[in-house]
Amino acid sequence: MSASDERRYGRAAFLALLAGGGTAFLWAAKANDVVSPFTSAFSQLLGNLFPVGGWRIYTVSGSMPIFDERAYKLEITGLVDNPRTFTYHELAALPRVHEVRTFHCVTGWTVHNVRWSGVRLSHVLDLVAPQATATAVRFTSLEQPYNDSLTLDQARLHDVLLALELDGKPLTRPHGSPVRVVIPEMYGYKGVKWLTKIELLDHQPTGYWEELGYDQDAWVGRSNGYHSA
Repeated sequence: MSASDERRYGRAAFLALLAGGGTAFLWAAKANDVVSPFTSAFSQLLGNLFPVGGWRIYTVSGSMPIFDERAYKLEITGLVDNPRTFTYHELAALPRVHEVRTFHCVTGWTVHNVRWSGVRLSHVLDLVAPQATATAVRFTSLEQPYNDSLTLDQARLHDVLLALELDGKPLTRPHGSPVRVVIPEMYGYKGVKWLTKIELLDHQPTGYWEELGYDQDAWVGRSNGYHSA
């Protein structure tokens, strides 16, 4: 099987999974650790049949990481002059911004008027001072092997956030607690949830979904076979 065949197969398999639904989030944290591997298929079906507030929750591993406020760290490293590691409270203390945007999933569903609150990624990048050779940003999730990337110019778009709140409340576990990337102009698969690491690199790496055939530049209406009128 060729590499292109593998990518097409991976994308087809993912779309088939979505037909069965996204991972539901009705399970308590402790119970999820024990029964998640056995309930994944059923909870995905429930999540798609009964979306909460229009959302369908997807994972790549079948379970969701648990946020421990005392232990959480966001590491920012790579081609930067001032590498930093933020605790949750340090990140939450940075200047806060708010946006109301439509969330677009590449599978075709949307959620309108989503109220995000968080920190502009461009502000965080200024704090670590990217070096002249840095051209890309890689995001790594607590949910392995989920990762994705942007060019540095894309990461500096004014509306790209490290979101900490959704609709006026701290992010819940299904929505990426404690921190997720929000890129309103791109499809949701680029917005890494359960964020734990940001790396500045001299090239843009291929992310988890791109390895399965999705577009690197996930512009809404202009990628993945969609074309705006």
